[in-house]
Amino acid sequence: MVFAVSFERYGRLYYLDPGAFTPTVGDKVLYPTSDGNEVAECVWGAQWVSEQMSGLPVCAGLATGADLDRDAAARRTRAEAKVVAKRLIRAAGLPMKVVAVDYTEARADVDRLVTVYFTAPGRVDFRELVGQLAGSLRARVDLRQLSARDEAKVSGGIGPCGRELCCATFLRDFEPVTLKMAKDQDLPLNPMSISGACGKLMCCLKYEHPLYAEFKADVPAAGERVGTPEGDGVVVGHDVPREKVVVRLAASGRRCACSRADVCAPRNAHDRAHPGGADPAGSAAPAGSSAPAGSSTPAASAGELTGTDR
Repeated sequence: MVFAVSFERYGRLYYLDPGAFTPTVGDKVLYPTSDGNEVAECVWGAQWVSEQMSGLPVCAGLATGADLDRDAAARRTRAEAKVVAKRLIRAAGLPMKVVAVDYTEARADVDRLVTVYFTAPGRVDFRELVGQLAGSLRARVDLRQLSARDEAKVSGGIGPCGRELCCATFLRDFEPVTLKMAKDQDLPLNPMSISGACGKLMCCLKYEHPLYAEFKADVPAAGERVGTPEGDGVVVGHDVPREKVVVRLAASGRRCACSRADVCAPRNAHDRAHPGGADPAGSAAPAGSSAPAGSSTPAASAGELTGTDR
């Protein structure tokens, strides 16, 4: 069985093995982390799944009143730390933007720790800022600079497609995305059209790229002359979603969309070698050599001479 939880409303989903518990939607549960159990909200009740999902963390139990109080105190501490960090950064005149704050309670093996995530156009000397933050928050402070993609992942938002950002919902790692992927998909190379909320190339350009690469490897490239059922022409484009090849006919100049099979070189070579669709090992007889209806005489093979041929 498996169920999903989220630490923030409309945030990333994390999957858990319910173990001995049966949480329902809206229940507060304990999610095991390296810094101890964290309170999360169940957004997808426990249910059986057909796929084998192994290695999932096991739910540590339902949150108690003490757990909820501890979580509320941690949220207040994070909010206060964010306000203090912004105030000190503004006073120091540093080109830093606070994105998020994380808080770890003091334990026997860990001191009270406040982690501040920020973005900046370049390297920033924040050594003095760390001391000021540590004194104001009475905790050990760790400042971490994020990239543009990581900022979008932490902050979340809505993408050009109208859905929540992939990096903020299900993507765990960022894979390289190149401009060649946009070219292969015949997308306009306008930065406003192919850039995401982070200002970088959209991660979704990589999702369908293998389909485009595979299709274009199997069909004639743009500019090649091909034969189609409507006549010879030149390939001027590809319609990958419909698996069509756009051809400009030489006779009329009209464009037509042909299936992959109609312009495929092996298919055309087969048709030229066996005009009329005749099977090379078949038994179809030439026109005029078929036996009369009701006759038991077998039809002459394609390689034999009939009486008419003689």
